Amino acid sequence: GELARALAVYPPLKRVAQDESSLDFLLTTPEAEALFLEGAPGLTKAGYEVLLPASIATVRPALRLVGREQPGRTALTVQAGLAEIKDFAWQLAVGDSVLTASELATLANSASGLVEVRGKWVRADRRTLANAARFVAEQRSAAESGTDLSELLGMIADPTALPAPLAAVDGLGWLDSVYRGGSIAPAEVTAPATLKARLRDYQLRGLEWLVTLWRSGIGAVLADDMGLGKTIQVLALLCHEREAGEPVRPTLLVCPMSVVGNWVAEAHRFAPGLRVHVHHGSDRPTGEEFGAVAAESDVVVTTFALAARDWELIAGHHWGRVVVDEAQHIKNVNTAAAKAVRSIPAAHRIALTGTPVENRLEDLRAVIDLVNPGLLGSARTFRNRFALPIEREQDQAAVRRLNTLTSPFILRREKTDPAIAPELPEKAEFTVRASLTPEQAGLYQAVLDELVRELRESQGMGRRGLVLASLTRLKQICNHPAHYLGDGSPLLRRGQHRSGKVELLADILTTVADEGERALVFTQYAEFARMLQPWLSGLLGAEVPVLDGAVPRTERDAMVARFQSGDGAPALVATVKSGGTGLNLTAANHVIHVDRWWNPAVENQATDRAFRIGQTRAVQVRKFVCAGTLEERIDGVIAAKRELSSMTVRTGEAWLTELNNDELYELVALRDEAVV
Repeated sequence: GELARALAVYPPLKRVAQDESSLDFLLTTPEAEALFLEGAPGLTKAGYEVLLPASIATVRPALRLVGREQPGRTALTVQAGLAEIKDFAWQLAVGDSVLTASELATLANSASGLVEVRGKWVRADRRTLANAARFVAEQRSAAESGTDLSELLGMIADPTALPAPLAAVDGLGWLDSVYRGGSIAPAEVTAPATLKARLRDYQLRGLEWLVTLWRSGIGAVLADDMGLGKTIQVLALLCHEREAGEPVRPTLLVCPMSVVGNWVAEAHRFAPGLRVHVHHGSDRPTGEEFGAVAAESDVVVTTFALAARDWELIAGHHWGRVVVDEAQHIKNVNTAAAKAVRSIPAAHRIALTGTPVENRLEDLRAVIDLVNPGLLGSARTFRNRFALPIEREQDQAAVRRLNTLTSPFILRREKTDPAIAPELPEKAEFTVRASLTPEQAGLYQAVLDELVRELRESQGMGRRGLVLASLTRLKQICNHPAHYLGDGSPLLRRGQHRSGKVELLADILTTVADEGERALVFTQYAEFARMLQPWLSGLLGAEVPVLDGAVPRTERDAMVARFQSGDGAPALVATVKSGGTGLNLTAANHVIHVDRWWNPAVENQATDRAFRIGQTRAVQVRKFVCAGTLEERIDGVIAAKRELSSMTVRTGEAWLTELNNDELYELVALRDEAVV
């Protein structure tokens, strides 16, 4: 009766052969598998005890990815190319056994989940087993003709797409740590002795990360918030690799024209041992002379425009590294500059950007592709695989897959990170050097020539007035040619910036806006503020308010209230005098002095509109000076001589008129490093 009931619970047993001399059922392998997988649960539920042989193990097939044992095999690198990767092997493990090629072939065609492996019977889901066996066989075959590293990384980044769980990744260098922790485990590095600066903890971690990626041949995107010191971290890397004692090829640094002077000044200040050459100017070296100059340099600095114009010359030199500053400038991969920079051969690539790219998918692809070409596939492939699912359907699986795939190559720290915030001063002040355009340099030199001629003929009060007027003209030229000329001409001409300061201001304010923050922009000239307003409004997509002495009290109060509430544009432009007292503008955590009053007390008073009670965030203060001009030298004189600082509080710029002609010429002369 019990047997009849059991047959009713699991009818396939009725069709099974029986031993004539006993009640034993004689099961074929498929029948035994069906009983284990389909019959046993029902029989158990009906109250029958089903005892399976201890020798039959239930296993989950698992995939393994291991480095092949090859003499002299090096860890996989991205820079070595994303194709022709052959030094790894896929394996399929069933229990403790890694299957051979013949066993894989048998399993791939097996219609059963009950199989014999090395004399032991094991039970597994037949579909998973067969699919996994076929996958490994196909991957082994494909690897012989070269496997795309981006495809391999994609499988590690999203193992849910594999036919069986990925149980191990071993012997593939940095891919092992990506598999285990989602990132590349950094090496321990000490700050280089030749770096004349103390690195903050997060900057040292950034150096360790850069060193690790460099050693692995992997391109890096350093995307720290503006003001966290990306420049110092790159200079630290250059010092570190030279201290390591191995031969190092020069680094090519490509950046916007406006920051060439700043890179040169920061290198001289923090890494004086580095030999820096600026590739610019009509007399810049060509041919073999360029090769010789580059070979004798540690860093060659040039602009996006010159990288395109002199591409053949620059690309003909083999670089140890290409560093691209403000990499968002070449996110449009179809521009001449982007094509040129991307095709310059280098053993290592670094992109620097303070602009968040995580929410702009095509920008993210462009900047990753700049340092690790092909990693995310073509623009079309990326759009279909990631951009469309994420932007149109908010596909969270695609978001996770993209983050896993890109996070090993991007380091981004934010000022608000709990680990970063305690390290930052409440108020950080930076002197930022901008470069002159050729137009600015021509006007500057013309004013100098006129000053020299007139000084020969003037004395007394006439001399004092002449000097002050000339200083004003030079400062206006440093701001923008149109500010000096007063001709109503546009700030940009044929899409090109006419002023290094204005280009620098554009970069900083767009980054501030992208980060959801706000800035106060100070100038001592109301007419320059009015020139900036319409252009900045278009750049930032909102009406930028201008606060100067002509604004009535009620309108001024409304302007401040609107800015403080977070409405409108992310920037407010003010003249130093009108914005220097009686205002509470703590909504801003960035202060930019576009031109200089050369009176520390007046400048600090303006800065304190943002840095005062009620400010809850660290404030970053940037003071612009044009490299190689009177602005840089006067700034240096005031910073070095405390008694002069206190004197300028009383006299403003009048102290400059007391200099004799030779001292004055030395102060205002145009140096070679001024213009790009």
